Amino acid sequence: MDYQDYTTFKAEKNEAVLTVTFDYPPVNIQGIPMLDDLNRLAETLEEDRSVKVVVFQSAHPEIFVAHADTNFLKEMSTTAVSRDEVELLYLQSTLERISKLPQATIAKIEGFARGGGHEFALACDMRFAARGKAQFMQMEVGMGILPCGGGASRMARQAGLGRALEIILSARDFDADEAEAYGTINKALDPGEIGEYVDILAKRIAHFPAESINACKQSVYESIDMPIDEALKAEAYWLYQATSQTPAIKRFTIADEKGLEHDMENQRNWNDLVIGVQDIK
Repeated sequence: MDYQDYTTFKAEKNEAVLTVTFDYPPVNIQGIPMLDDLNRLAETLEEDRSVKVVVFQSAHPEIFVAHADTNFLKEMSTTAVSRDEVELLYLQSTLERISKLPQATIAKIEGFARGGGHEFALACDMRFAARGKAQFMQMEVGMGILPCGGGASRMARQAGLGRALEIILSARDFDADEAEAYGTINKALDPGEIGEYVDILAKRIAHFPAESINACKQSVYESIDMPIDEALKAEAYWLYQATSQTPAIKRFTIADEKGLEHDMENQRNWNDLVIGVQDIK
């Protein structure tokens, strides 16, 4: 698969991990060129099971991804439309496509992520931010609109209603430690730690079957808004999508025949065992 010739970022594949580095001077603005690149990237990733994890980072020393480009925001309609007539914005559909990728996606945030840049991070599966460098904001209410790249929709799912409304309506900067407390990121890390932490996590996930990663991801996303009985059915559905495409049953059979689950040393060492079992194809 070809991951070359993007305008707003560079993509480098190392075994099963693809690292995407935003590099769109002067400020990594989130405009049509970036959205076009992200759609082209998604089109390739949707068909590429050799990539299991995608890490998004930035080459800019102060900015992860900036807010949406006012060049296309100023073209938004000033006429209110009915619910039946409304269509998704290009920003919304692009970030939803990123959210639904079969790969695990990780945002490594070491600079400003405001407006659409923050919404991009929220569309990723996991987010890690560097203390003293990362800053987050949704400024849209102050401009007379609302977060419209999934921010209003995803924020409450991450942080709960009250915190989501505080973030959106205050339109203020908050740092990595606040973001961790809010629940909008997984973890705040010191600048010297974040690279190694994300690298180790990405490589660990990349050991596992692509089909299992996708099934886990889709099950979690699909079930979050369902009643529990429907969520359990979705879980069962994705279970069989995984077992039909991975060596899971072969691994369980070997474990059963050798009585491996009854070995106390195995019970003590699952953290390493789950990596070792990947040798069973």
